[in-house]
Amino acid sequence: MIEIGKYNTLKAARRIAHGMVLQDAEGDDVLLPKKFVPENLAPGDDIEVFVYTDSEDWPVATTQRPKAILGEFAYLQVKEVVVFGAFLDWGLDKDLLAPFAEQSKKMERGKGYLVYLLLDEQTDRLIASSKLNKFLETENIELEEGQEVDLLIGTPADLGFTAIINHRYRGLLYKSDLYRPVQPGDRCKGYIKTIRPDKKIDLTLQKPGYAQVEPNAENILQLLRKHEGFLDLHDKSDPEEITARLHMSKKAFKKAIGALYKQRLIRIEEDGVHLV
Repeated sequence: MIEIGKYNTLKAARRIAHGMVLQDAEGDDVLLPKKFVPENLAPGDDIEVFVYTDSEDWPVATTQRPKAILGEFAYLQVKEVVVFGAFLDWGLDKDLLAPFAEQSKKMERGKGYLVYLLLDEQTDRLIASSKLNKFLETENIELEEGQEVDLLIGTPADLGFTAIINHRYRGLLYKSDLYRPVQPGDRCKGYIKTIRPDKKIDLTLQKPGYAQVEPNAENILQLLRKHEGFLDLHDKSDPEEITARLHMSKKAFKKAIGALYKQRLIRIEEDGVHLV
């Protein structure tokens, strides 16, 4: 079965004037337009393609890779607003429609929004929705504190940034835990810091606990080697300066230099840290 809104591995069946007809194991076919057909693709070869619907709601294949597929979240820019919705740039030649009925607030041209990709029940067309709450799991939280997760950074909040976790949950990155710059739409690894009694999720970009010392210690060693074995930071340095220069908290910095000191790799003096 050819799945709309997803990647499909299909077999090249026959070449026609408009491109290559691809088929699945059941014999269902879809057209891969000529401009997307690789030069070396021959009948009988397998190819992975993304399948969506064209302006007339016919399935069509492409080798272009969208910024998200069916059932995923993405941060997309509005290219155009029309009478029935907004068209979003999702990385394909054909833009993605966010109908007005699926907008939590009226979208504006040039602005970015967190959206979820779903199939329109009436047309089977892939569309976007910014009404995120109905697509997020809020009760059955199958996560553990300290667990590594995939994050999609969302909009800024008063306390930090919202983020989508594993395309399933929503969490919050507090400003105090942002030890490097992030922007809406960034995708990165993060960690579950706390799951609160109200089932809200706090996130961090650094592995909680002592386990974060090792990469931080390695980063400090690299900086020392680059700067002739000296770093003019110490345990009395301003926390904001440490965060700005090293992208880690002062607490993490102190743990890291403590670990390096115990391994006799550095000397800690009043003017800063020296490589042994």
